[in-house]
Parts: sequence; structure tokens; C-alpha cells
Amino acid sequence: MKYFLIPIAISLIVHGIKLILDFSKGRFSWHKSMHYGGMPSSHAALVTSLATIIYLNQGLSAAFGISFVLAVIVMRDAIGFRGYLSEHGRVLNKLIKDLPDEEEYKYPVLQETIAHTWAQIIVGGVLGIILTGALFLAI
Repeated sequence: MKYFLIPIAISLIVHGIKLILDFSKGRFSWHKSMHYGGMPSSHAALVTSLATIIYLNQGLSAAFGISFVLAVIVMRDAIGFRGYLSEHGRVLNKLIKDLPDEEEYKYPVLQETIAHTWAQIIVGGVLGIILTGALFLAI
């Protein structure tokens, strides 16, 4: 059960930190509170927490290897693949704005900040490891 609960708790804590940081910078909105991107990455925190809790319980096991590879894929895609999606959003939004007014309203405005930066991924990952270790020691 701890393999499930601890990573979820860590992800929620890091997402809370992200919301607090947005609020302190005057960028908080309920609408954007569940969108992708931002500092720190709660996705990175989730997958590093999972790998950390498995390592702390099983050491260098097959389960740890799988969780580590999963963490690398998720964090890489948060920058690379979602970076392409962000760029597509920017380009499509520009193309939509160039349409005549009677056509423009037919299309939704796409989110342009889907990807994470390296700093957001690193901070989220480090928080995932540190908070999981602290929670593991506290339990």
C-alpha cells in the first residue's frame, strides 16, 4: 500500500507547493491549477518518489529498475514531447488569430505552456526523492 500512497501524497504535496508559488507570484487561477507545466514538476516528483520508495524497500531490484526507467521516460517526455505540443499550441493559436473574425471564434485557444523546463523537472525530482526519504524515515 505504501508503494501507492507515498508517491501520490508526495505528488499532491509538490503540486500544493506549485500552487503556493503561483499564488505568491500573482499567477494563481483555479482554471490553471490543474494544467501541465510549472515549477516544480509534480509528475517528476511522483515518478522519483515511486522509484525512491521501491529502492528504500527492495534495494536494486527488478521493480526498482522498472520504476527508474519509467521515471526517466516520464521526465524526458515532460520536456521533449510536451515541448513539441507547446510549440504546436503556439503556432496553431497564431494561425487562428490570423483568421477573419467570423472564423476565429470557432476554434478554442490552445494551451501553450504544456512542457516543463529542465529546472522544473530537476526541482520536482529532487523534492520527490527528499520528501519520500523523509516520509519513509518518519513512518
